[in-house]
Amino acid sequence: MTGEPHHTFELQQVSFLLVLAAVTFLLIWIAWPFATPLLWSALAAIMFQPLYKWMLRKVGGRRNPAAIITLLIIFLAVIAPALWIGTMVVGEALTLVSALQDDPIDLAAWANQIYAMLPTVVQDMVDQSGWNDMSEAQNRLQDLLGESAGMLASSAVSIGSGALSFLLSFGLGLYVTYFLLRDGSRIGETILHSVPVEREIADRLAERFLGIVRATIKGSGVVGLVQGTLGGITMMIAGVPSALLLGVMMAILALIPAVGTALVWAPVGIGLIVTGSIWEGIFVLASGLIIISSADNVLRPILVGRDTGIPDWIILVTTLGGLSIAGFSGIVLGPLVAGLFLASWSILQEQRAEDEEAAAKYRTRVDIDGKAREDSDLEQASSA
Repeated sequence: MTGEPHHTFELQQVSFLLVLAAVTFLLIWIAWPFATPLLWSALAAIMFQPLYKWMLRKVGGRRNPAAIITLLIIFLAVIAPALWIGTMVVGEALTLVSALQDDPIDLAAWANQIYAMLPTVVQDMVDQSGWNDMSEAQNRLQDLLGESAGMLASSAVSIGSGALSFLLSFGLGLYVTYFLLRDGSRIGETILHSVPVEREIADRLAERFLGIVRATIKGSGVVGLVQGTLGGITMMIAGVPSALLLGVMMAILALIPAVGTALVWAPVGIGLIVTGSIWEGIFVLASGLIIISSADNVLRPILVGRDTGIPDWIILVTTLGGLSIAGFSGIVLGPLVAGLFLASWSILQEQRAEDEEAAAKYRTRVDIDGKAREDSDLEQASSA
């Protein structure tokens, strides 16, 4: 009879946890169509939380005005310029595709020029491999241009038809960012208090996660922006068409380590040399190797620090995986997951090391107490 109330209590706890899991799943399912704006709202609130706290002190602790002013700064300094640049990039992309359709790149002529520069031994190897015939590649390029034009046209139509959905997501993102700025600290405290994890571990995870978010956005974002700007200026000086488009591409690809911006400036520089613009091509290649690529090595340690970084190969894998799963948001989401994964295992290792150290101290104390008792017993025996 005494075990029945305890059994009933356990059953009630299990039932409540099942209901809690079901309700949580339903909430995620309902909010999933807006996962992207919610993700970027959370990242923006985390990134600009120091600005909000500074503004909160300036307005005398009034949370609503502080959140509104911070949100206005985010819109004017980040969102509005991004939308303006995005509009210009789309226009340049359409112009570039149209120009390539009217005057396509002659891959055969390029291949012949490069082939003529090669030593005789290398030419024989190319002849044996069959790479000297570029007709199939030329046909494939024409098909790709046609597909690109169709894709851009269909995207323009879908953007126009989905304008209401875009405005809804955009407005929702700003609305949620406002509340996360204002109430983010209290929401975070509630979550840390509620998660079924030891509070010390939860605090460590939260601290590491916030550090990883700020490091990823501040480091990768700023470095990408600087590299893209340098790349765009380089293209403009070299007289390359669509310099803004190429600069934006380099800013995005800068988030991928190892290769990154070289995927843009290397082909452009080689193409300029092959087409006879030798000094322009050399300038682009030299600028890419010396200036653009060096920006990452110089700025990232200053902005992020070595001790908070994630290995480049993990960033590469998780960035590509995030892109394949979550689209553009995966560029940030992938490294964040990787950072949280590494932080979790690091905390586990620290906990085990602390437990082992505590156990060693306990054994040492027991040994000392045992030795003291033995000495006391010997003294009593000798005195007797």
